[in-house]
Amino acid sequence: MEAAPSRCLFLLFLITCELSPDTAAEIQDSSDGPSASQEPVWLTDVPAAIEFIAAAEVAVIGFFQDVEIPAVSTFHSMVQKFQDVAFGISSDPEVWAHYNITGNTISLFRLVDNEQLDLETEDPESMDATKLSRFLEINSLRLVTEYNPVTVIGLFNSMIQIHLLLIMNKASPEYEENMLKYQKAAKLFQGKILFILVDSGVKENGKVISFFKLKETQLPALAIYRTADDQWDTLPGAEVSEERVQNFCEGFLEGKWPRENHEAEEKTPKVEL
Repeated sequence: MEAAPSRCLFLLFLITCELSPDTAAEIQDSSDGPSASQEPVWLTDVPAAIEFIAAAEVAVIGFFQDVEIPAVSTFHSMVQKFQDVAFGISSDPEVWAHYNITGNTISLFRLVDNEQLDLETEDPESMDATKLSRFLEINSLRLVTEYNPVTVIGLFNSMIQIHLLLIMNKASPEYEENMLKYQKAAKLFQGKILFILVDSGVKENGKVISFFKLKETQLPALAIYRTADDQWDTLPGAEVSEERVQNFCEGFLEGKWPRENHEAEEKTPKVEL
Protein backbone atom coordinates (compact mmCIF):
# COMPACT_ATOMS: atom_id res chain seq x y z
CA MET A 1 0.00 0.00 0.00
CA GLU A 2 1.42 3.36 -0.99
CA ALA A 3 1.80 6.12 1.57
CA ALA A 4 -0.37 9.17 1.12
CA PRO A 5 1.39 12.00 -0.77
CA SER A 6 1.55 14.45 2.13
CA ARG A 7 3.02 11.80 4.39
CA CYS A 8 5.77 11.22 1.83
CA LEU A 9 6.56 14.92 1.79
CA PHE A 10 6.48 15.12 5.57
CA LEU A 11 8.79 12.15 6.05
CA LEU A 12 11.08 13.25 3.21
CA PHE A 13 11.49 16.63 4.88
CA LEU A 14 12.12 15.15 8.30
CA ILE A 15 14.82 12.71 7.25
CA THR A 16 16.63 15.02 4.84
CA CYS A 17 16.51 18.24 6.87
CA GLU A 18 20.03 19.62 7.21
CA LEU A 19 21.12 20.32 10.77
CA SER A 20 22.49 23.73 11.57
CA PRO A 21 25.87 23.73 13.36
CA ASP A 22 24.18 24.69 16.64
CA THR A 23 21.61 21.92 16.38
CA ALA A 24 24.21 19.32 15.45
CA ALA A 25 26.34 20.39 18.41
CA GLU A 26 23.37 20.12 20.75
CA ILE A 27 22.65 16.55 19.59
CA GLN A 28 26.31 15.64 20.00
CA ASP A 29 26.41 17.11 23.52
CA SER A 30 23.29 15.22 24.58
CA SER A 31 24.83 11.97 23.27
CA ASP A 32 28.18 12.53 24.94
CA GLY A 33 26.62 13.10 28.36
CA PRO A 34 28.76 13.66 31.47
CA SER A 35 32.43 12.81 31.36
CA ALA A 36 32.43 10.38 34.30
CA SER A 37 33.62 6.91 33.30
CA GLN A 38 31.23 3.97 33.49
CA GLU A 39 31.37 0.29 32.68
CA PRO A 40 28.80 -2.11 31.20
CA VAL A 41 27.03 -4.52 33.56
CA TRP A 42 27.87 -8.21 33.28
CA LEU A 43 24.68 -10.24 32.82
CA THR A 44 25.34 -13.81 33.92
CA ASP A 45 21.83 -15.29 33.78
CA VAL A 46 18.36 -14.70 32.30
CA PRO A 47 16.75 -13.14 35.43
CA ALA A 48 19.58 -10.60 35.63
CA ALA A 49 19.15 -9.71 31.94
CA ILE A 50 15.37 -9.35 32.28
CA GLU A 51 15.74 -7.10 35.32
CA PHE A 52 18.43 -5.03 33.60
CA ILE A 53 16.28 -4.38 30.53
CA ALA A 54 13.12 -3.65 32.55
CA ALA A 55 14.91 -1.00 34.64
CA ALA A 56 15.90 1.24 31.70
CA GLU A 57 14.06 3.16 28.99
CA VAL A 58 16.83 2.15 26.60
CA ALA A 59 19.15 -0.78 27.27
CA VAL A 60 21.93 -2.10 25.04
CA ILE A 61 23.48 -5.54 25.45
CA GLY A 62 26.64 -6.74 23.75
CA PHE A 63 26.43 -10.47 23.15
CA PHE A 64 30.04 -11.63 22.86
CA GLN A 65 31.44 -15.16 23.10
CA ASP A 66 34.99 -13.80 23.22
CA VAL A 67 35.54 -10.50 25.04
CA GLU A 68 38.96 -10.07 23.42
CA ILE A 69 37.64 -9.39 19.90
CA PRO A 70 37.90 -5.79 18.52
CA ALA A 71 34.11 -5.33 18.64
CA VAL A 72 34.21 -5.31 22.45
CA SER A 73 36.54 -2.31 22.45
CA THR A 74 34.16 -0.50 20.08
CA PHE A 75 31.26 -1.40 22.37
CA HIS A 76 33.09 0.08 25.39
CA SER A 77 33.64 3.35 23.51
CA MET A 78 29.85 3.63 23.05
CA VAL A 79 29.35 3.17 26.80
CA GLN A 80 31.27 6.38 27.38
CA LYS A 81 29.55 8.27 24.57
CA PHE A 82 25.93 7.39 25.43
CA GLN A 83 25.89 7.76 29.18
CA ASP A 84 22.10 8.04 29.37
CA VAL A 85 21.78 4.49 28.00
CA ALA A 86 22.18 1.32 30.10
CA PHE A 87 24.87 -1.02 28.72
CA GLY A 88 25.38 -4.67 29.53
CA ILE A 89 27.47 -7.60 28.29
CA SER A 90 26.60 -11.28 28.27
CA SER A 91 28.40 -14.46 27.24
CA ASP A 92 25.89 -16.76 28.93
CA PRO A 93 24.34 -19.33 26.53
CA GLU A 94 20.96 -19.25 28.30
CA VAL A 95 20.75 -15.46 27.99
CA TRP A 96 21.61 -15.75 24.29
CA ALA A 97 18.92 -18.37 23.76
CA HIS A 98 16.33 -16.31 25.64
CA TYR A 99 16.83 -13.38 23.25
CA ASN A 100 17.28 -15.55 20.12
CA ILE A 101 20.94 -14.59 19.67
CA THR A 102 23.02 -16.95 17.56
CA GLY A 103 26.29 -15.04 17.15
CA ASN A 104 28.24 -12.01 18.31
CA THR A 105 26.01 -8.97 18.05
CA ILE A 106 24.70 -5.88 19.84
CA SER A 107 20.99 -5.54 20.64
CA LEU A 108 19.01 -2.50 21.70
CA PHE A 109 15.92 -2.91 23.90
CA ARG A 110 13.28 -0.15 24.18
CA LEU A 111 10.70 0.23 26.91
CA VAL A 112 8.51 2.60 24.86
CA ASP A 113 7.45 -0.03 22.29
CA ASN A 114 8.95 -3.22 23.76
CA GLU A 115 11.22 -3.63 20.73
CA GLN A 116 14.43 -5.65 20.44
CA LEU A 117 16.61 -4.37 17.59
CA ASP A 118 19.72 -6.34 16.60
CA LEU A 119 22.57 -4.57 14.85
CA GLU A 120 23.14 -5.94 11.37
CA THR A 121 26.80 -6.07 10.42
CA GLU A 122 28.88 -8.03 7.92
CA ASP A 123 31.75 -8.52 10.37
CA PRO A 124 30.38 -8.89 13.93
CA GLU A 125 33.85 -9.38 15.39
CA SER A 126 35.11 -6.00 14.13
CA MET A 127 32.19 -3.55 14.23
CA ASP A 128 32.40 -0.10 12.69
CA ALA A 129 32.18 2.54 15.42
CA THR A 130 30.40 5.07 13.20
CA LYS A 131 27.74 2.55 12.17
CA LEU A 132 27.20 1.44 15.76
CA SER A 133 26.95 5.03 16.99
CA ARG A 134 24.35 5.88 14.36
CA PHE A 135 22.41 2.69 15.19
CA LEU A 136 22.18 3.84 18.82
CA GLU A 137 21.38 7.47 17.98
CA ILE A 138 18.53 6.55 15.62
CA ASN A 139 16.93 3.85 17.73
CA SER A 140 17.21 5.23 21.28
CA LEU A 141 13.53 6.15 21.56
CA ARG A 142 12.10 6.98 24.96
CA LEU A 143 8.75 7.58 26.63
CA VAL A 144 9.23 11.13 25.36
CA THR A 145 11.70 11.46 22.49
CA GLU A 146 12.98 14.87 21.44
CA TYR A 147 12.62 15.38 17.70
CA ASN A 148 15.64 16.00 15.52
CA PRO A 149 16.52 14.79 12.00
CA VAL A 150 18.36 11.80 13.51
CA THR A 151 15.76 10.47 15.97
CA VAL A 152 12.96 10.91 13.42
CA ILE A 153 14.31 7.95 11.45
CA GLY A 154 13.85 5.70 14.46
CA LEU A 155 10.40 7.18 15.12
CA PHE A 156 9.17 6.30 11.64
CA ASN A 157 10.77 2.84 11.83
CA SER A 158 8.89 1.99 15.01
CA MET A 159 5.96 -0.43 14.88
CA ILE A 160 3.87 2.25 16.65
CA GLN A 161 2.12 4.26 13.93
CA ILE A 162 0.58 7.08 15.98
CA HIS A 163 2.81 9.96 17.03
CA LEU A 164 1.88 12.74 19.44
CA LEU A 165 3.93 15.93 19.23
CA LEU A 166 4.18 18.52 21.97
CA ILE A 167 5.36 21.65 20.19
CA MET A 168 6.74 24.25 22.59
CA ASN A 169 9.82 26.31 23.32
CA LYS A 170 12.24 24.61 25.71
CA ALA A 171 13.29 28.05 26.93
CA SER A 172 9.75 28.70 28.17
CA PRO A 173 9.32 29.11 31.97
CA GLU A 174 6.57 26.47 31.83
CA TYR A 175 8.70 23.91 30.03
CA GLU A 176 9.82 21.79 33.01
CA GLU A 177 6.33 21.61 34.54
CA ASN A 178 4.71 20.80 31.19
CA MET A 179 7.24 18.07 30.46
CA LEU A 180 6.52 16.32 33.76
CA LYS A 181 2.80 16.23 32.90
CA TYR A 182 3.55 15.11 29.34
CA GLN A 183 5.76 12.28 30.58
CA LYS A 184 3.05 11.07 32.95
CA ALA A 185 0.56 10.99 30.09
CA ALA A 186 3.08 9.11 27.93
CA LYS A 187 3.06 6.20 30.37
CA LEU A 188 -0.71 5.82 29.86
CA PHE A 189 -0.24 5.19 26.12
CA GLN A 190 2.96 3.16 26.22
CA GLY A 191 2.93 0.77 23.26
CA LYS A 192 0.12 2.69 21.52
CA ILE A 193 1.42 6.22 20.86
CA LEU A 194 4.94 7.62 20.56
CA PHE A 195 5.28 10.87 22.50
CA ILE A 196 7.58 13.43 20.88
CA LEU A 197 8.85 16.85 21.89
CA VAL A 198 9.43 19.44 19.15
CA ASP A 199 11.38 22.47 20.38
CA SER A 200 9.81 25.48 18.66
CA GLY A 201 12.87 27.50 19.67
CA VAL A 202 14.93 25.60 17.07
CA LYS A 203 14.72 27.42 13.75
CA GLU A 204 14.81 24.23 11.67
CA ASN A 205 11.64 22.98 13.40
CA GLY A 206 9.61 25.79 11.85
CA LYS A 207 8.64 23.60 8.90
CA VAL A 208 7.32 20.89 11.23
CA ILE A 209 5.12 23.55 12.84
CA SER A 210 3.91 24.87 9.48
CA PHE A 211 3.13 21.35 8.25
CA PHE A 212 0.41 21.17 10.91
CA LYS A 213 -0.91 24.64 9.92
CA LEU A 214 0.11 26.12 13.26
CA LYS A 215 1.33 29.62 14.06
CA GLU A 216 3.78 30.73 16.73
CA THR A 217 0.93 32.46 18.58
CA GLN A 218 -0.84 29.09 18.93
CA LEU A 219 2.01 27.44 20.82
CA PRO A 220 2.38 25.38 22.90
CA ALA A 221 0.27 22.97 20.87
CA LEU A 222 -0.36 19.28 20.51
CA ALA A 223 -0.34 17.57 17.12
CA ILE A 224 -1.20 13.92 16.57
CA TYR A 225 -0.31 12.03 13.41
CA ARG A 226 -0.97 8.50 12.13
CA THR A 227 1.59 7.23 9.63
CA ALA A 228 -0.60 4.43 8.22
CA ASP A 229 -3.24 6.64 6.61
CA ASP A 230 -1.91 10.20 6.98
CA GLN A 231 -4.65 11.29 9.40
CA TRP A 232 -3.76 14.07 11.82
CA ASP A 233 -5.25 16.61 14.18
CA THR A 234 -4.03 19.50 16.32
CA LEU A 235 -4.89 21.13 19.62
CA PRO A 236 -3.57 24.72 19.38
CA GLY A 237 -2.80 26.79 22.44
CA ALA A 238 -2.94 23.65 24.55
CA GLU A 239 -2.72 23.78 28.30
CA VAL A 240 -0.52 20.77 28.94
CA SER A 241 -2.18 18.64 31.58
CA GLU A 242 -2.24 14.87 31.93
CA GLU A 243 -6.04 14.85 31.58
CA ARG A 244 -6.11 17.08 28.49
CA VAL A 245 -3.41 15.07 26.74
CA GLN A 246 -5.21 11.85 27.63
CA ASN A 247 -8.55 13.10 26.29
CA PHE A 248 -6.95 14.33 23.06
CA CYS A 249 -5.22 10.99 22.45
CA GLU A 250 -8.27 8.91 23.32
CA GLY A 251 -10.43 11.03 21.03
CA PHE A 252 -8.08 10.45 18.12
CA LEU A 253 -7.86 6.71 18.80
CA GLU A 254 -11.66 6.57 18.76
CA GLY A 255 -11.86 8.53 15.49
CA LYS A 256 -13.24 11.69 17.10
CA TRP A 257 -11.37 14.54 15.47
CA PRO A 258 -12.60 17.53 13.45
CA ARG A 259 -12.58 17.01 9.69
CA GLU A 260 -13.41 20.54 8.49
CA ASN A 261 -9.86 21.84 8.22
CA HIS A 262 -8.54 18.60 6.73
CA GLU A 263 -11.27 18.41 4.10
CA ALA A 264 -10.55 21.97 3.09
CA GLU A 265 -6.84 21.17 3.00
CA GLU A 266 -7.41 18.21 0.67
CA LYS A 267 -8.83 20.58 -1.92
CA THR A 268 -5.75 22.78 -1.72
CA PRO A 269 -2.70 21.86 -3.83
CA LYS A 270 0.12 20.40 -1.73
CA VAL A 271 3.16 22.57 -1.21
CA GLU A 272 6.54 20.90 -0.88
CA LEU A 273 8.27 21.43 2.44
